[in-house]
Amino acid sequence: MLVEMHCHSEEHSPCSAVSAVELVRQVFAKNLQGIVFTDHHYLWDEDELRGVRRASEVPDHFMILSGQEVWTPELGDVLVYGATEALPQGTPLAEVRGRFPEAALVWAHPYRKGKRPAPENLKSTLIDGVEVFNSGHTVRENSMGLQDWHRERFTALAGTDTHGGSYAGLYPTHFDHTVRTIQELALEIRNGRCRPFLKEIPHAGANSQVIEVTIGTKGLDEVRERIIIKEISNVHKWRSAERAFRIMDAIAQQGFDGGTYRVPKPIDEDPASMTLIEQGLRGKSLFDKLLTADDEDGREYVIMAAEWLARLHGCCLRITPAGEFLDKEASRLERYLERFTEMHHRQTRKAREIIDAVRAGETAIAREHGEVMVQGHGDYHPKNIFMGQDSLENRATRFVAAIDFESSYVLPRAFDVGCFLAQFRNQFFGHQHILQRYPEELFLDAYLRSAETVETDFLRQVELFRARTNMSIAAYLIKVGLGDSEDLWRVLVEAERAISHL
Repeated sequence: MLVEMHCHSEEHSPCSAVSAVELVRQVFAKNLQGIVFTDHHYLWDEDELRGVRRASEVPDHFMILSGQEVWTPELGDVLVYGATEALPQGTPLAEVRGRFPEAALVWAHPYRKGKRPAPENLKSTLIDGVEVFNSGHTVRENSMGLQDWHRERFTALAGTDTHGGSYAGLYPTHFDHTVRTIQELALEIRNGRCRPFLKEIPHAGANSQVIEVTIGTKGLDEVRERIIIKEISNVHKWRSAERAFRIMDAIAQQGFDGGTYRVPKPIDEDPASMTLIEQGLRGKSLFDKLLTADDEDGREYVIMAAEWLARLHGCCLRITPAGEFLDKEASRLERYLERFTEMHHRQTRKAREIIDAVRAGETAIAREHGEVMVQGHGDYHPKNIFMGQDSLENRATRFVAAIDFESSYVLPRAFDVGCFLAQFRNQFFGHQHILQRYPEELFLDAYLRSAETVETDFLRQVELFRARTNMSIAAYLIKVGLGDSEDLWRVLVEAERAISHL
């Protein structure tokens, strides 16, 4: 049973601009099964509630109850469910508990304004639960509430704290059993048979656990709070993930925190537990989108991806040390070659020639154009690009975002372009209609139109980095046991062809 547990009406809360009837209609429209008014120091009587029910024209099975929000000297605002009279401001918690032992007391929005409640307060015997999700919390604060709930294991609830109709019912509480009266509702809270309504999807990896969390119900535009929690277990992986987190934060501050071109907004980091929290994205990867899109939408997606990259390069950021790129490349190229030599692959000689040419070309570019190298993505391809739309009814709200910045360095602009073109061809090679429908010139021309400036030998550089990316793909194919596949031969031939164009 889903219930809106925290809302304020204009009839009895001066801070609210929405009527009780409108609140009920909004919550019912979101497919919740009940609502509890929690006006400040006011308790609706049964006659008033019956009047609201008649005026709102909701069915009899929709539950409409009243609690109240009470300011207490110990914890501030507390939601009281089950008291039989309105309580004045400043009533101590012990007095509320003594006078109404059957009532349930829930600490309201304790994380607001960046506060972090002490564990002993979260599990105080004076309260029965804690409101961990609230529209008055920031995403960071809701994230802290989620973490504390999982760690301390207290009874948690959610409440929208609605003061306007447009967002009523976004943060409901899920009750394990159906309730009909305020007494039944209070009993369920006191026995811990309720929890915030959210979806948690775990994704386990070798060195980390990633949990996608979606909080609350869908609004008219299906805009829900989404967060990604990454718990890193390996110190080396933590350093890499934290580095990517800092890079995303710096990029977000350049206007990539909203609008058409985005990165997932970094929310919080905890080095002690090696945990990172970032904004979740609603959408699908460019790879998935292109498989089902019509021609017009698909072309728009590819162009937006090119524009995102040109916009990043146009910021001319230098977040990481300039010399890291060549240092990292030397070890990466050597590792690619080792994949061939370790298995005595018959194409080792060809692989060495290509990698030597790539290494020499990269060194020359860094020497000649080092002053114009910029912070790039480093692994820009269709599966690391997300396409979304904030409002399903409004195409103008489409956006493109890039994820996974662990390979981001100060590098030649052509690196990301060559990487995309090579990976696009490789990822869609089994879908030839996609390659025919969206030729690489579509991406390349869109990038060049949007780029502020490129080097005179930019296209030559693109071919070099196309070959370099193909060697990365070839090394991966060997790693997963496809060293003798036709795909490996293909990417080697294509890498050799790209090098020949130099």
